Amino acid sequence: METRLAVLIDGDNIPSKHIKEMMEEIAKYGNPTIKRIYGDWTKPHLSKWKNVLLENAVTPIQQYGYTTGKNATDSAMIIDAMDILYSEKVDGFCLVSSDSDFTRLATRLREAGMKVYGLGEKKTPNPFIVACDKFIYIEILKSLSDDEEQTTESKKAQKAEVDAVTPKILQLIKSTISDVCDDDGWAFLGDVGGLLQKKQPNFDARNFGFQKLTPFIKSIKQLEIEERENPKGRSKLMYVRIRE
Repeated sequence: METRLAVLIDGDNIPSKHIKEMMEEIAKYGNPTIKRIYGDWTKPHLSKWKNVLLENAVTPIQQYGYTTGKNATDSAMIIDAMDILYSEKVDGFCLVSSDSDFTRLATRLREAGMKVYGLGEKKTPNPFIVACDKFIYIEILKSLSDDEEQTTESKKAQKAEVDAVTPKILQLIKSTISDVCDDDGWAFLGDVGGLLQKKQPNFDARNFGFQKLTPFIKSIKQLEIEERENPKGRSKLMYVRIRE
C-alpha cells in the first residue's frame, strides 16, 4: 500500500521557484493526498506562489497576521497538522519550511508513528533537520532544463554550492560502514545508506554533486566498491569497505 502524505508548505518561508521539483521529490516517498500552503495572501510577497498553486493542485490557506512580529502562519500550519494527524487519513507528513519553529511539530508527529520528511533551504537550523526522518535541501532540486538555461556565471555559483567531503563527513561514512560490515569489512551499500540517513537526516549524495549514493562512494579514494551478483534477481548488489 502506497504511503499517503500530507504536504504542508510555509508560504512565508519558502521560495516558489522550484515548486515543480519539490512536488516531484515528494512523490518519491509517497502519494501527496493533502497539499496545503499557508500564508497571508493579501501580502504582495506571496504573489509568485499564486501563479503556480493551480498547476500543482496545492490549496492555499489564508492566515491573517493578527499582530506585528508574530507569525500566525506557523500556528495555523501546526494546528492543521495535528487535526490531520488525529483524522488518521495519512501515513506521513512533508513539512516544507526553513523555520526551526516546526522542530517540535516534527518531533510530535514522529512520536505518533508518522514518517516525517522535511524540505527547506540550506539555512535551515539543525534542530529542525534532525527532528525529521529525512531532510532535503531545496537547492539540490534543480531540473535539467533549468541547468541548460543557466549562464556560465550561474553554473559556477551552483558548483560552489556543492558541499565538500570534509573529514567529519568522511568519518561519518567510515563509522557507518564499520557499524554494518561483516568480518571481512564489507558492508551492503543499501544498509550503509539507510543507516547514514538515520544518523544524519540531511545526508544526500546530491549535496555533494552526485545523483546517487554509488557514484558518490566511488569518488572517495579511501573507500572501495565491489559489485556482486544478486541471487534473487538481475540487479547487481553493491558492497563497500574502507581501504586498508
